[in-house]
Amino acid sequence: MPSTRVWGRLLGVGAAVVQTVEFDEDEQVLVASVRVRACDRYCCGICRRRCPGYDTGQGRRRWRALDLGTVRAFVEADAPRVSCTEHGVVVAWVPWARHGAGHTRAFDDTIAWLATTTSKTTLRTLMRIAWPTVGAIVTRVRADIDAGIDRFAGLRRIGIDEISYKKNHKYLTIVVDHDTGRLVWAAAGNDKATLQQFFELLGPARCTELTHVSADAAAWIARVVAHYCPDAVRCADPFHVVKWATDALDQVRRQTWNALRRQPGGSGWDRRGRRASTGQAQTLKRARWALWKNPENLTERQHHRLAWIAKTEPRLHRAYLLKEGLRHVFAVSGQEGKQALQRWLSWAARSRIPEFVKLGRTIRVELEAIHASLDHGLSNALIESTNTKIRLLTRIAFGFKHPEALISLALLALGGYRPTLPDRTHT
Repeated sequence: MPSTRVWGRLLGVGAAVVQTVEFDEDEQVLVASVRVRACDRYCCGICRRRCPGYDTGQGRRRWRALDLGTVRAFVEADAPRVSCTEHGVVVAWVPWARHGAGHTRAFDDTIAWLATTTSKTTLRTLMRIAWPTVGAIVTRVRADIDAGIDRFAGLRRIGIDEISYKKNHKYLTIVVDHDTGRLVWAAAGNDKATLQQFFELLGPARCTELTHVSADAAAWIARVVAHYCPDAVRCADPFHVVKWATDALDQVRRQTWNALRRQPGGSGWDRRGRRASTGQAQTLKRARWALWKNPENLTERQHHRLAWIAKTEPRLHRAYLLKEGLRHVFAVSGQEGKQALQRWLSWAARSRIPEFVKLGRTIRVELEAIHASLDHGLSNALIESTNTKIRLLTRIAFGFKHPEALISLALLALGGYRPTLPDRTHT
């Protein structure tokens, strides 16, 4: 095998002609001088159409290649510009790198694979590259993958949710396919305009093919779904509905605790000179987890605290039973769940606990979506699992300048089309 072909394989420029390979003593890097084959010259860098030459551009240019052992390697070649009828004056296409990239295609693919499988520190140390550059590479690789696949193909049942990715109320809106478990779309923002972008990309024909949409009770999601796919069944997420009951229970608990704390002997000074609850107020404060947890997960001590609450604070215990009653609705589901929900609504209305009376009104407003969830067994559990993984990726992606890099990393890791290492074959 000629040495030029060996260097071409080593540097990932097999579709080019390697002219010379030299070691730069000053920069301590290996530089390979290459040229594009005659049949590949003067093609648009974006659409790859054959175009007339425009000028020589900025002369010769370098692309970072994968390291050869402990030595950094670069590919150097001419970078002329061409005049494309569609894209105007652009740099000519080269077979070893993506358009606008400063790294070879093999280098980009390796970085994207490492970003989805290893830690930030490992990637930076191994590849000797700045972390913001990783964000640009991940975005570029994701765009290249998206150009060759259709993430929206076969969508029938989707889940929509929002997740915070940065402080100061910075959110991502995500869409997950219930049938494949894949993340199919994400964008920065959590409002009507943001979600409309997804349905506009999906198109009218595919919107009509959607049969089920699961989401929380956010009004902006409901309005957009009703506008773009009015025939789809909207299912309320049981987790969020039960969370409403847990929040209402916690409000009642705080009211009870404050009332006990204000009674004589309900509070005092601790060893550090701070005001602290004592007596029954302190016991109730320590019973918070017993009220929040599911009965099957309670410890023996927490069972005793619930029994104490039932004897001393019947109103709070009634609120606890209301929370568990609503959880039972989704545990049985189906027609039995609907009947249990109707009984629960009557119970909440006459409970004389304002927080649960208000909750009952809220549930009546969302009754159709809740019934759909009970009928079809659809929830946002899969989406919440995806959110947990995105939170982990958010910690890894800390330092990316734009949310687009985080979105690209999430789609590469969770979208079902992970980048592969160059020249790897599975046997």
